[in-house]
Amino acid sequence: MEERFLPIGIQDFEDLRRRGFLYVDKTDLVYKLAHEGKPYFLSRPRRFGKSLLLSTMEYYFLGKKELFKGLAIETLEKDWIEYPVLKISFGADNYPDLDCLKSQENLILSKYEKEYGIEVSDPRAAPRLNNIITTLYEKTGKQVVILIDEYDKPILDALYTEYEEKNRQELRAFYSPLKDCDKYIRFLFITGITKVSHVNIFSGLNQLNDISLDRAYSSICGISESELKKYFKPEIASLAEEQEITVAEAKEKLARMYDGYHFSYNVEGLYNPFCLLKCFSAKSFGSYWFESGTPSFLVKTLQNQPLELENFVNGRIATENQFKNYDPDSKNMLPVIYQSGYLTIKDFEKETRFFTLDFPNEEIREGFLDVLLKKFVTVPYDEIGLEINNLKIALRNDNVDKALSIIKSAIADLPTIVKKDMCENYYESVTHLMFRMTGYRVLSELQSVAGRSDVVVATNKSVFIFELKMDKGKATTGDEEKNAEELKKILDDALAQIDANGYSARFAVSGKTMHKIGVVFSSDGKGMLGWKSLARCE
Repeated sequence: MEERFLPIGIQDFEDLRRRGFLYVDKTDLVYKLAHEGKPYFLSRPRRFGKSLLLSTMEYYFLGKKELFKGLAIETLEKDWIEYPVLKISFGADNYPDLDCLKSQENLILSKYEKEYGIEVSDPRAAPRLNNIITTLYEKTGKQVVILIDEYDKPILDALYTEYEEKNRQELRAFYSPLKDCDKYIRFLFITGITKVSHVNIFSGLNQLNDISLDRAYSSICGISESELKKYFKPEIASLAEEQEITVAEAKEKLARMYDGYHFSYNVEGLYNPFCLLKCFSAKSFGSYWFESGTPSFLVKTLQNQPLELENFVNGRIATENQFKNYDPDSKNMLPVIYQSGYLTIKDFEKETRFFTLDFPNEEIREGFLDVLLKKFVTVPYDEIGLEINNLKIALRNDNVDKALSIIKSAIADLPTIVKKDMCENYYESVTHLMFRMTGYRVLSELQSVAGRSDVVVATNKSVFIFELKMDKGKATTGDEEKNAEELKKILDDALAQIDANGYSARFAVSGKTMHKIGVVFSSDGKGMLGWKSLARCE
């Protein structure tokens, strides 16, 4: 087989093309963007090719026609005009405070001031950027192309610190010339992981065209199924050979592991390009996205906002506004989870305009639940995998007592990041989470923190119907006899509710052993108080 080079970590388009790396052609979309509009915004998860996309745009606007030989844009573009290009990236540093941000702004601006011989008359960043844009226009006679990568990183790095708002205000000032310099700008493209509310950052840029959910550009980053078949046949065959499986089986597992991203509705699914290329390089199905790091701002958000697992692990239905815009002042975690790439669009109802969000694939589901579990249970870090495996074995063997004993131990103590008034939601969420980690099918109706949370777990031979109840302080008084009576009453009520609501009837024709289990948790943060189960063969 001819030697082929996979562009893992290659973010410079010229370097990629001159060294002969594989390139999935997105230049038809670059051409479309360049000729149909001017100011754009694109939000995509990390490791999805945003930086390479901006680099492709950079060399296109620099008129480097020779780099695009054999690509779609070679025949689409007739003029190949060279424009002055300003490329601004905040990906090269960390920004825990305002001084770091100002230092990076100075480095970016100084580079262009030196390159074009521009005198600095005002030391502030915004006037300097304004001066660079207008001077480039005057010197070249051409409008300026501005490409901004990881615009939101200085905010995310300082999330939940005293510098978050300071960095936000500094960026708002830094970007302010983009509005007033509109007539000098040929093309503006801004990328990041999150879409921070325009009122907070891009003040006045109301005309900014957000294409993050635009069907026409849904595949501008990532690798589609059709692109996988077109560009990577040799890699798929080599992977199948190494894994001792058929090509069809390799494709099926690739789809389960890395496919499933949808950034609009009724569009072709996308593979995470980084994970796909790493898989082809290693010839092994690994969890490459999580091996490359978990976004620190996601962990910060999980630690600083109430744990509402139902928002992102159970096929969440949401309106576009609920997950499109991230507001650091809001307690809505959904935009963070979606824009980070942990949830994606799985369905869309046109009449109601409701979106269904869920995990894109197995790699993300398992990795994200693992992150959650390590943050929110008190089991030692190196024992979590063992306990989940024991839980899986207990369910497989129909051992309800063993399964619930494992969960009881895991939630015996409230983690320090969980406040007392969050314990109801915490117990329900972690119970659901641990069942999900077993890999068995889990259905759930997680409601408000004060409401019920019915969980159904299905194995090959059994169905477990759990009714989770809070004791509301009735079973944790100083009177042991009274506690036992109250606990028995709550457990009996839970089992009665399973029957009254007909939960078991849904699975009556399955032929599986049916387990009905009532579980009671302490509303005062004292863990699992007890359970009662009934089993019968259907």
